[in-house]
Amino acid sequence: MAVELKIPSAGESISEVQIGEWLKAEGDYVERDEVVVEIETDKASMELPAPTSGVLTKRLRQAGEIVPVGAVIAMIEEGPRPAGAPLDRAAARSAASAAPVAAKADGGPTATATEPRVMPAAQRALHEAGLAAADVTPTGPGGRLLKEDVQRHVAAGGAPAAAGHAEPAVVGPPVGGDRHEEAVPMTMLRRRIAQRLVEAKQTMAMLTTFNEVDMSAVLRLREERGEAFQQRYGVKLGLMSFFVKAAIDALKRFPAVNAEIRGNDIVYKNYYDIGVAVSTDQGLVVPVIRNAERLSFAEVEQAIGDLARRARERKIAVEELQGGTFTITNGGVFGSLLATPIINPPQSAILGLHALQDRPVARGGQVVIRPMMYVALTYDHRIIDGRESVSFLKRVKECVEDPARMLVEV
Repeated sequence: MAVELKIPSAGESISEVQIGEWLKAEGDYVERDEVVVEIETDKASMELPAPTSGVLTKRLRQAGEIVPVGAVIAMIEEGPRPAGAPLDRAAARSAASAAPVAAKADGGPTATATEPRVMPAAQRALHEAGLAAADVTPTGPGGRLLKEDVQRHVAAGGAPAAAGHAEPAVVGPPVGGDRHEEAVPMTMLRRRIAQRLVEAKQTMAMLTTFNEVDMSAVLRLREERGEAFQQRYGVKLGLMSFFVKAAIDALKRFPAVNAEIRGNDIVYKNYYDIGVAVSTDQGLVVPVIRNAERLSFAEVEQAIGDLARRARERKIAVEELQGGTFTITNGGVFGSLLATPIINPPQSAILGLHALQDRPVARGGQVVIRPMMYVALTYDHRIIDGRESVSFLKRVKECVEDPARMLVEV
């Protein structure tokens, strides 16, 4: 019996999705609940499993197509695995990895070694770094090589595994065959990001104020208590939990920063759902930590780690990306020294963190070296005044420089 593979509902506000990568070809046998195709909404990517076991007889839609929720995109002929049917890709990869790798006469592996599946953003990053896919360890789902894998490899000082991977420098005008262009359709997530960024620029009176934070106390606390913290809670004591806690402390003192404009009203919120920006191979997403004011440092770190991991693995639910009241973004992980973040509508402000650097500063009439970080608050001037924004950022600075303030609320 033929069974339809349909696009499921992905949330109240989502009426259409984009077909991503087909993981199964026509004629492949699929098991029930095995992932057949990846689909993308304007908020997240998801995997679409087979509703039954059988042969994928027809793919009705191509990768990149926009289709409405409820549309039939493939047909599966229900039945047992035919004799001699090929293994699915995951099983084939497992079988290949279990088999011995043939060797060349010089001792190196032959071209039959399995290459990871390279995502488009990772391919561009490999090209820019002069690396081959085989040089980098993939961490994405299903053995995918992600842009973040390449960035980590480069940041760790990784070099090409063998000579010849990097492209030689070009002297003089380029050869005609070396010049090319590639048109790649924007994903729905990337289009949504672009739409929201333009919307923020056009509808808000955005202004940014800056300060700098001495991170000595936080780093000292992490050094003294970090190992015990990790042993007890199973997660590292990072920097982000300090800023989440400091932001909540400041938001309580300056409620307009946690509010939003809704029509002609200002809506003040007595809860704190903190969005934490996460970079994925599909773009920047902002998972939300609900009721963050009720969480301990350990619970904040655990929530951040869980949300970030599932966002990168495309396993995060759409509702986990909606409804934040305030956002924190950390460009410092990529080396950014100073930047002006853009507000995530309908929120009214966003806190930007930057690279941690040892810098000379004046303390008690002496020049000393301290670990310093620039921080930036972009705010909607329609609802937040300069006094509030500067005072908010100053309070964040005070809390991070003296974490005990957050415990006794002074």
